[in-house]
Amino acid sequence: MPALLKNKDIVIQAAATTSGSKDIVNSPYLHVTDNAIMNSLLLRQSMESKVKHFIFFSCTVMYQSSAKPVKESDWDANKEIYSKYFGVANTKIYIEKMLEFYSRISTMKTTAIRHSNIYGPHDKFDFERSHVFGATISKTLTAKKDLEIWGNGEEERDLLYIYDLITFVQKVIDNQKNKFRIYNCGSGEKISINKLVDKIIKESKNDLNIKNDLSKPTIKTSLLLDCSLAERELGWSPSINLEEGIKRTISWWRENIDPNT
Repeated sequence: MPALLKNKDIVIQAAATTSGSKDIVNSPYLHVTDNAIMNSLLLRQSMESKVKHFIFFSCTVMYQSSAKPVKESDWDANKEIYSKYFGVANTKIYIEKMLEFYSRISTMKTTAIRHSNIYGPHDKFDFERSHVFGATISKTLTAKKDLEIWGNGEEERDLLYIYDLITFVQKVIDNQKNKFRIYNCGSGEKISINKLVDKIIKESKNDLNIKNDLSKPTIKTSLLLDCSLAERELGWSPSINLEEGIKRTISWWRENIDPNT
């Protein structure tokens, strides 16, 4: 690792052990140890290698469900974290605190990006590792008659197209002035899983019957992000709406994943 980081100005840390709701519910420890150790070692080595800027992809699992947009400052350590996110959320918080720590004891600038649910081309589309968007795309485009949805589909998610996350990172590199910063990065809108499925089916032009399986694991939370801090300090705002993002993702899936092509 020391050789890899030698003479590097910026580290964009997007590596992580991740998977979908099945593991979060049944095997939550999978997202804790690997990620804590990986980022602890990367941060130390980045500081010792005199990296100028370390950018970490955090997430929003530390936030409580909310009907209104959530700001970075709305997270309160005294409030209970959603039980199924307890391990992974505290891991993310630990890493964010390490970012702040290293920014204080070195010349390295650090950034934590609390991004919402990212989707688009090159996502995970297999049913074992994918998140809700990728799984729904694959289910919709491979189903013949019925489409199974885990849970009642009333959970609500803030979805951000991958291109907008990439532009966010560039804005952080170009415009962040503070030595350490946490930024929300999302669409600022939320949609229920049921409505998301309807939009994907409509764009796919498949005629499918929706069936909700209430026995399957789900994450019963609702969240949307207030990204006004990033807009104010970085000059960033999302540019790809959900309908366009779904269209682009389906087109990419059919060209690169479809088993019939």
